[in-house]
Amino acid sequence: MEKEILQILAEEIVPAEGCTEPIALAYAAALISDALKGEGISRPRMEVYLSGNMIKNVKSVHIPGAEGRVGIETAVAMGALLGCSARKLMVIADVDRSRLGEVYEYAESGLIRVHFQKDCPKLYIRIEAEDALVEITDFHTHVNRYTKAGVSLLSDSDASCSDSVKKEELTDRSFLTIDGICHTADTIELEKIEPLFDKVIELNSAIAREGLRGDYGIAIGKTIREGIEDGVFGCDIKNMLSSFAAAGSDARMNGCPLPVMTTSGSGNQGMTCSLPVIEFCRIRGIGHDRLIRGLFVSHLITIHIKEVIGRLSAYCGAMAASAGVSGALTYLDGGCAKQIKMAVETTLATVSGVICDGAKSSCATKIATGISAAVDAFVAARKGRGLCYGEGIVGCDIENTINHVGTLGSDGMRITDDVILDIMLHE
Repeated sequence: MEKEILQILAEEIVPAEGCTEPIALAYAAALISDALKGEGISRPRMEVYLSGNMIKNVKSVHIPGAEGRVGIETAVAMGALLGCSARKLMVIADVDRSRLGEVYEYAESGLIRVHFQKDCPKLYIRIEAEDALVEITDFHTHVNRYTKAGVSLLSDSDASCSDSVKKEELTDRSFLTIDGICHTADTIELEKIEPLFDKVIELNSAIAREGLRGDYGIAIGKTIREGIEDGVFGCDIKNMLSSFAAAGSDARMNGCPLPVMTTSGSGNQGMTCSLPVIEFCRIRGIGHDRLIRGLFVSHLITIHIKEVIGRLSAYCGAMAASAGVSGALTYLDGGCAKQIKMAVETTLATVSGVICDGAKSSCATKIATGISAAVDAFVAARKGRGLCYGEGIVGCDIENTINHVGTLGSDGMRITDDVILDIMLHE
């Protein structure tokens, strides 16, 4: 089981610059440019077909390095003109900023036409340009089709990349349980997980600190910290953890070019399930080795919950990550497995109604809410208090509750997703 867990972590926790949906779009556009290289077509007409969830998550989020610009056309133009496809989710990191004028001109030229693709996977991108085509499905860098003049450009190496495989080719996650995660956290050799989580600490902490310094979007992370300093809020763990986690999202959703370590395809999920744990250990004086194990718990619980919900839905993924945080805080506090499960369950039962209405500034405010609920659930579990079977979506045990959340997110919120998209497209 340990070998499989390590492979799952490698598949799910990867670096990315910018919100993963527009970055995936930029990656697809960069692949199209690669296919057309040498043909003298600098700005081809692109027909861009996207699922509703892709439209929702690209429409309002700031594109890193694009001077505050948002939207689908900007992401496509950035990838096509400046992107490096070999860098995948870092496709528009370190681009030539002197050429941004060309990007904006291309984005506004009418050459990039966007279409809503119905009856497709929730994560779906297809770009057609001249005689080239690229199609991405299910995962942000899973290239399902890549052709020029009908001839496939996919190589064997493309199919072997960790995030470039179909769902059925990923490591099986069905064996994951909260009990198994906690047991492995206690027994796994630290050197097997330390390099990965050291990178999580480094990258995610850097963008959170930037969010606290700057004025990004609504700056809710910075606002909470200012409220503490001004005496509006108390300087308690709940506010400190919420502030640190939200600050990272403030920066990332509003164009900060710093990379983050994503979890289950999302930078917001990656920051949510790591930053509160990092800050908790700093405040409590908990050592580095124990922090690494706490991050292991938080990330794996998040991955476990997201597996049953799905990659994209109307269920806010940061709430799943908040549940991971509540379990990790309880673990770090010395709680037993029963208390850890109580904390996770209480968090899920509290915030599972929070919707995903696309990537944008309000993601940070939702993260702050989720972490606040996670801390409350942790404190309750610390006292041996939890919700009872039959109370709403609470099942007969934690695994049953997680399955209920998966049903809620994947089935119950299907119509909600359609309504949200309709509102966004017609507002």
